[in-house]
Amino acid sequence: MTKHDRWTDHPATADLKARFRPVFDRIAEGSVARERGRILPHEEIALLKQSGFTALRVPADLGGAGASLVQLFDLLIDLAEADTNLAQGLRSHLALVEDRLVAPRAEGEVWLRRFAAGQIAGNGWTEIGAVKIGDTLTKVTPDGAGFRVDGEKYYSTGTIFADWIDTYATRSDTGAPVIAIVKTDQPGVTIRDDWAGFGQKLTGTGTTLFDGARLDAEGLVPFENRFRYQTAFYQLVLNSVLTGAALAAVRDVGRQVVARKRAFSHGSGGLVRHDPQILQVLGKARAFAYAARAVTLEAARAAERAYETSQGSDKAADDAANIEAELQSAAAQVAAVDLALRAVSDVFNALGASSSDQALALDRHWRNARTAASHNPVIYKERILGDHLVNGTEPVYVWQIGAVAT
Repeated sequence: MTKHDRWTDHPATADLKARFRPVFDRIAEGSVARERGRILPHEEIALLKQSGFTALRVPADLGGAGASLVQLFDLLIDLAEADTNLAQGLRSHLALVEDRLVAPRAEGEVWLRRFAAGQIAGNGWTEIGAVKIGDTLTKVTPDGAGFRVDGEKYYSTGTIFADWIDTYATRSDTGAPVIAIVKTDQPGVTIRDDWAGFGQKLTGTGTTLFDGARLDAEGLVPFENRFRYQTAFYQLVLNSVLTGAALAAVRDVGRQVVARKRAFSHGSGGLVRHDPQILQVLGKARAFAYAARAVTLEAARAAERAYETSQGSDKAADDAANIEAELQSAAAQVAAVDLALRAVSDVFNALGASSSDQALALDRHWRNARTAASHNPVIYKERILGDHLVNGTEPVYVWQIGAVAT
């Protein structure tokens, strides 16, 4: 029996795959047109909401699919193969679902029912400019029966599509760090699609401004109550994006090779699709993508164990499970970054200069993978893994970025 008293069996993975395959196929059909026209995927997000994908982890008795964490990330990789923007665009939503799933039922159920009804969340966590490491300029202030939120956030992935904003802030009265779940459709909230990165252009990432935005008491959560394996979870989403980019690159280049009629005189002399060197290129890239998927799902199993221990009262077991979840997500990140970037780059060796035609948009796979790989700098995760191995140092669970004194 869990602390929520609502444990149910997970649905069969094959059934979930069959349920969402048509949805992902439909999303994939328009991915190139969206990329070339910089068309935000509002319709595709709506399709994911209507299909129940955004409620995968919500328990079945609350209206969701009741999927396991491994099933969630397996399907998220499938979505990322269809369009990496959508997978990353739901990153904050999926994390807030997880947080409310771990929360005591009295606190989490109202949100889980909203998510089951199709509502989704974006984020407002990162601040830029003069904010110092460890500081947060966005404030939550008591105001009448509720609170007001004031501040500015950047990298607000998915927020432009969302009903709610999962916001990291500080209480102005106590100085305590909090999570404020703010309604997007209200005066005092401005959302800008001003992400200027060369990849992941359609994730709905940009600036969010709060100017006296209203916050109800039910949406104010002490940060100390946030689900413990959140950094591992966030990284698993990025690993899924990387894996999806590699799988999509292999798929698209494979199709180009099948259709290719021109060949080089110093190649095999026959159709490109029968050239053993070309087949080797694709086979190796396919193996890289497969391995990226495997390490991501293995790390998802560790996160699943952290979820399970969060439902019990054994603190030692929960501590151990969270350490393992963080270490495995870091190890999977190191591997997936290398594997995915090699795959999305090496596949171009199977084609000629025509592969750079912008009409094909094959470059999006490299740009999207390189952008996703730049989050949560992998060099620090490599050091953390080595430090734990050699010195037994516990990994860092929560970290911030900001200005340093000069």
